[in-house]
Amino acid sequence: MAMQDKHSRTEAPTPKKREKEREKGNVARSMDLNSVAVLIGGIIVLKFMGGNLLNGIIQFTRTIYKTLLTTQLTAESIIHYSQSGIAHFLNILSPVLLVIMIVGLASNFGQVGLIFSKKALEPKFSKISPLKGVKRIFSSKSIVELLKGIFKITIIFIIAYSVIKSHINEFYSISNLPTFKILTFITGILFELSIKIAIVLIFLAAADYAWQNYDYEKNIMMTKQEVKEEQTQERGNPEVKGRIKSLQKQLSRTRMMNAVPDATVVVTNPTHIAVALLYAPDKPTDAPKVIAKGQRKTAERIKKLAREHNVPVMENKPLARTLFETMEIGMEIPPVFYQTVAEVLAKVYQMQKKGSYRTNTTLAHG
Repeated sequence: MAMQDKHSRTEAPTPKKREKEREKGNVARSMDLNSVAVLIGGIIVLKFMGGNLLNGIIQFTRTIYKTLLTTQLTAESIIHYSQSGIAHFLNILSPVLLVIMIVGLASNFGQVGLIFSKKALEPKFSKISPLKGVKRIFSSKSIVELLKGIFKITIIFIIAYSVIKSHINEFYSISNLPTFKILTFITGILFELSIKIAIVLIFLAAADYAWQNYDYEKNIMMTKQEVKEEQTQERGNPEVKGRIKSLQKQLSRTRMMNAVPDATVVVTNPTHIAVALLYAPDKPTDAPKVIAKGQRKTAERIKKLAREHNVPVMENKPLARTLFETMEIGMEIPPVFYQTVAEVLAKVYQMQKKGSYRTNTTLAHG
């Protein structure tokens, strides 16, 4: 089942999927790249500050030997000298430690950027499960890491052997050299060894970084179903959206029908279209407004409601069709329709004044 799921992951991860993985703390990162960056940073610092570090250690050693015979060892003096020694060594090593810390942070930031994941800090009992622990030990990733470790140790051993072999003759004569020159000789060999190892590790770290990115991309691949579900979540479920849209239309239609009894006149064409207009004579600054419109069955319902509530129904085919096609509910009619609508309203008011309008009568314009 797991193998089938693995083969079904054929789709590239979406930005949302990548963001979720980052929130979990799951990112592509090469520990080898961090290690080689810290190693190079340490080599550079020791190269330029090695003399000062050595002088500080020599001074500390001389101070101890000078005061050794005159020092009385008590509980208080042991605490005092221990604190002084720790403070002195921290003062000597602080530049190296600071540079290594900065380089390590910069290496991590360069690979994954700024990231803080609470989920990665949450305790997971699966991590302490013996069964899953055994599976992790014998997983393909663990085997790859083991082979990488063996390969790196072998490379480092070969480099160390070649460097020492190239200076083997010099080792025979260092016993006759002063202490300072012996230290300089050993430091030079260690520096040469570190540089050669760092150069090789740079290539190994680059290869590991490429592999980690490839493995990460492969592991966060998505199935077609996952991509489809994510797109559905982003756009919303089509069935739910359709239902919501249907309810919105129904509510809008209900509100529209509830406004028909307040209309001043309903203009028709006469059977297919009906447009209800509202005009308040006490507000002459407001233009007539469309409060309902519809065609076919909706038009019949508008006309029926109008007759039930004594709202005049006026037939005017050009006006009804133009208002239906160009106006929306709640819009005031534009000035281009003022003259035509005024004629309709005047006709309605005139017939209402004469008392010739009846509820079940349709007024024909013209």
